[in-house]
Amino acid sequence: MRILFVGDIVGRPGRDVLKNHLINILETRGIDLCIANAENAASGNGLTPRLGDELLGLNVDVLTSGNHIFDKKEVLPYFDQEPRLLRPANYPPSAPGRGIWTGRTRNGVPYAVINLQGRVFMPSIDCPFRTCENLLASLEREIKVIFVDFHAEATAEKQAMAWYFDGRISVLVGTHTHVATADERVLPGGTAYITDVGMTGPHDSIIGVSKDIILPKFLNQMPAKFETATGDVRINAIEAEVNLETGHALSIERFCMRVQEN
Repeated sequence: MRILFVGDIVGRPGRDVLKNHLINILETRGIDLCIANAENAASGNGLTPRLGDELLGLNVDVLTSGNHIFDKKEVLPYFDQEPRLLRPANYPPSAPGRGIWTGRTRNGVPYAVINLQGRVFMPSIDCPFRTCENLLASLEREIKVIFVDFHAEATAEKQAMAWYFDGRISVLVGTHTHVATADERVLPGGTAYITDVGMTGPHDSIIGVSKDIILPKFLNQMPAKFETATGDVRINAIEAEVNLETGHALSIERFCMRVQEN
């Protein structure tokens, strides 16, 4: 089974590059399951129902997110309308939405996608390790393919999560920093891992935001309204292959397509 995960989609540049290329990528690479992190898809912060529908219409099967998912208030009722949009499962139970989706691929393979958020240098929420333990225990035994998006800041926390669950989940990817790392590998127990997939959006920027806004902010510490940059648009993703009988990963590969959208 081949899985494509698309790194954090940033604003219109990220959406447009997927609109123009994603379906072709899925077809040519024989992808069975496509997942994308969409927490920054709306002007660089949050998601709206219209944009969620737009991304799902590109043959994205599940949308994950992170600490910015609640930035656009119109997304709150969308959680009830679209269960394939996830928020981190370790938010308090009273928070809108859910952190796990179970489904079947187009050829009938059962799978689960879990969304979690780290706590180091992030909001203080429930323990992602214990939350993941509980979610894994709740899954039907037939579900072997389990994918986790761990939205976290600290490299050590992401690595700890991967090692702790090695062999019990198929793929664990880190998101949030918007900077792709080069440490993809399959751990000894069979879990594919990368610290951060990076972002899908404008790389002539500072993590997706215009340099002209961010550089003065570092120099003078004055507040500024962030604006999504436009140049050097890239799709950052990973492709993983999973053994359907064991749920263990066979391989993980970074994918980067560099295009300049007008």
